[in-house]
Amino acid sequence: MKYISTRDAQARPVGFTDILLGGLAPDGGLYLPQEYPQIDAATLEAWRTVLAEEGYAALAARVIGLFIDDIPQADLAAMTARAYSTPKFATEAIVPVTDLEDGIKLAHLSDGPTAAFKDMAMQLLGELFEYVLAHRGESINILGATSGDTGSSAEYAMRGRDGIRVFMLTPAGRMSPFQQAQMFGLDDPNIFNIALDGVFDDCQDVVKAVSGDADFKAEYRIGAVNSINWARLMAQIVYYVSSWLRATEPAAASATEQAQSAGAEAPAGQPQRVSFCVPTGNFGDVCAGHIARQMGLPIDRLIVATNENDVLDEFFRTGAYRVRGSAETQATSSPSMDISKASNFERFVFDLLGRDAARCADLFGAQVPAGGFDLADDPAFAQVGTDYGFASGASTHADRLATIKSCWFSAGVLIDPHTADGVKVARDFRAQHPDAAPIVCLETALPVKFADTIREAIGTQPPADTVPERFHDVLNAPRHVTDLPDDVDTVKNFIRQAID
Repeated sequence: MKYISTRDAQARPVGFTDILLGGLAPDGGLYLPQEYPQIDAATLEAWRTVLAEEGYAALAARVIGLFIDDIPQADLAAMTARAYSTPKFATEAIVPVTDLEDGIKLAHLSDGPTAAFKDMAMQLLGELFEYVLAHRGESINILGATSGDTGSSAEYAMRGRDGIRVFMLTPAGRMSPFQQAQMFGLDDPNIFNIALDGVFDDCQDVVKAVSGDADFKAEYRIGAVNSINWARLMAQIVYYVSSWLRATEPAAASATEQAQSAGAEAPAGQPQRVSFCVPTGNFGDVCAGHIARQMGLPIDRLIVATNENDVLDEFFRTGAYRVRGSAETQATSSPSMDISKASNFERFVFDLLGRDAARCADLFGAQVPAGGFDLADDPAFAQVGTDYGFASGASTHADRLATIKSCWFSAGVLIDPHTADGVKVARDFRAQHPDAAPIVCLETALPVKFADTIREAIGTQPPADTVPERFHDVLNAPRHVTDLPDDVDTVKNFIRQAID
């Protein structure tokens, strides 16, 4: 399996371990597999047995093994076993899937160390980084940006690991008190928290600017853990597969049941289709679903759910990708999605445009910095829904409150504001398409991380039985964070001083 850049498909393809540590390609593009591995119905049924008998970690080793041929399979299996284990994760299932209401299920992705779906990729990333660095006798300085959950997930995955330092940029004052406490409470010598005077997009721009300085990147061994790093998406593909398996019945049983209801003989090899509704701001979570669908996972629709920062929803409705500046990016009650420049969107557009790297380089290297682009008149835009299965919707603060309240009082399920965005959009989609495939909403975080919004929605703080014991005193921890201006050179100097 080799990898290419979205901005230079003619460059020499490289292996997985060659792209793992670097994040962005040298040309500023994002890495993708040269071609997506394909899975069929027989493979899915075999994986169903693996999940049932051996567990999530064993399934993860099978799935990621399709993308990695320069690490022995036995070593991959050992890493997934360490990454996806209890008590690191709260349940043996790792990602349980439960019914929320008729036609809508929840995939619980927040049972990891930091109560956010980012743990699903970060725990594996920590294992992969440490493994490759040890084999190469190297060290790395990770530079990342977070709008809320990536930072804590990365820091908890990398803390104490040999040869790794983490420099994490956060938008000052733009995260929930719990999110800030969870990150800034860490006092590990290899963890450096930086509160940048700006919004998430500013933090992300600084990361890209530093990573784009080839000399600085090489001298200070800068790596990335944001979802620009291919390994993040690769790990996330696993939970689409596991959630599809948990939301469906074995092929033979399903076919027989369908045939009996129709009064016919059972057809062979017709896997059930499931849709996924994904709250997203940076397009990483749903991009993993796009890749799973391209691999052959029977996904009907990929429904993008945004908050008031609806850049992605606007594109899927109109074809216009209009990025916003800091002043136009709203601070909302689902803050991890307060993003107006979605890094991973480039990966999807690369596929949408027939992997035209030159055009992708123009769109994202030239037009996005100038404000965006419009594909409404491009024949490819018509394929967004038909060939790629995308749909979208948006949610507001009032919608989030109403959705959290209804889920709690009607179903006894407490969800966080980002997951509420997803449930709201999923409900809207089902109302418009009552005969559509069942929808699995991807949970993003536990509600304890957003207690103020939960209290506003249901009238009380998150009940004690919804708060894992390890988080009871998180708000009381001392804070370890450095405030810096939104300036690339200042961030570089901070990194120099910390390393030298």
